[in-house]
Amino acid sequence: MPLIDYSFLSKILPKAKIKKSFRKAKKSYLNRVRLATSLFFFGMGFCFATWASRIPDIKSVLQLSEAALGTLLFAIPVGQLIAMPFSGKVVTHYGSRTISILGLLLYAVCLTLLGLATTSWQLAIGLFLFGFFGNFCNIAVNTQGVYTQQLFDKPIIGSFHGSWSLAGFCGALVGLVMLAFKLSPLQHFAVALSLVIAIVLLNYKFILKVKSKQREEKSSYSFFKNPDMTLIWLGIVCFCGMASEGIMFDWSGVYFKEIIKAPGALVVLGYTTFMISMASGRFLSDILVRKYSAKKVLISSGLVISAGLYMAVLLPYLIPCTIAFMLVGFGVSNVVPIIFNVAGNNEKVPPGIALTIVTSISFLGFLIGPPLIGFIAELTSLKYSFAVIGVFGIIISILVSRLRLFK
Repeated sequence: MPLIDYSFLSKILPKAKIKKSFRKAKKSYLNRVRLATSLFFFGMGFCFATWASRIPDIKSVLQLSEAALGTLLFAIPVGQLIAMPFSGKVVTHYGSRTISILGLLLYAVCLTLLGLATTSWQLAIGLFLFGFFGNFCNIAVNTQGVYTQQLFDKPIIGSFHGSWSLAGFCGALVGLVMLAFKLSPLQHFAVALSLVIAIVLLNYKFILKVKSKQREEKSSYSFFKNPDMTLIWLGIVCFCGMASEGIMFDWSGVYFKEIIKAPGALVVLGYTTFMISMASGRFLSDILVRKYSAKKVLISSGLVISAGLYMAVLLPYLIPCTIAFMLVGFGVSNVVPIIFNVAGNNEKVPPGIALTIVTSISFLGFLIGPPLIGFIAELTSLKYSFAVIGVFGIIISILVSRLRLFK
């Protein structure tokens, strides 16, 4: 539980309104903290969506082939993977507040470096740094999300991840506007940097400065010397969820084009409905957890993921497949927020390190999932590859039902 001193509130309250005013001011302050945390999640998602919206333009400006672009894009996960072994310890040692602020600013600065790139090697360095600082930002901001959740009696952490998803829509929309006005990627990225700076300046005072009891006691925690099996299992559950999410990002359009034979612009229908469903599901996640418990929501989510993928395989037609992708989006929406919250509240390991461990395992889902689809599709067909990934949802349900942590 974060140790926060609310005594300053008594100094700004009239003496005549003691308890009632104090409670009201405290509630107002906590809601402001929640808003600030949500905006940090939004800023992080906006940076990523901004980069993704201008990839075709940068490919064209640098005259990159598909193979060259694919190779360069691999620099992002490389940067993330290199940062993972020590990002949790840095967040624990210096505090998630400091790293959240610096991490988000550096993440946005690296975005502008991508706009300045004029050669392939410059873009590669920029993408590496983008992934590197993105990992620090991700761990720190998610740790802030865990601490903010601990201040409320009701589940709210799903709304933070919903803010990240919402930023994806806003980033894509702003990208369309920038293209309409024919602004260069650098000008576009500079606008995104300005937005992030504004978010930080207006909200940094409300980012929690937490004195964690574990900070001094366990800052030297080593996963390899004393592995926590609970975090490993949570990472595997999240791995299955993120693998299912990853194939939707990379293969939904291809599936609609090659299997569904969707005409024209309807090729993006599957991806669009998936994103809308995932964002909506994350905002509804808190309500579902409060009403049914995290365990039941996760078990149901796993079954919904599998049902959606198998529906897409068995009914490869436009409307049924659109509904199927919506089911997948709703299913995966609950996995990351719930698992990250559970991992961040581990009593044996500091939140920053716990989230790093779970993220390291689950991140492999993003790396392995899409290539696995391609490999299986090459041997059989794209439909069969989706059927194989459908097993991951069942694995989520089985693991969650057996983990003592959820009992």
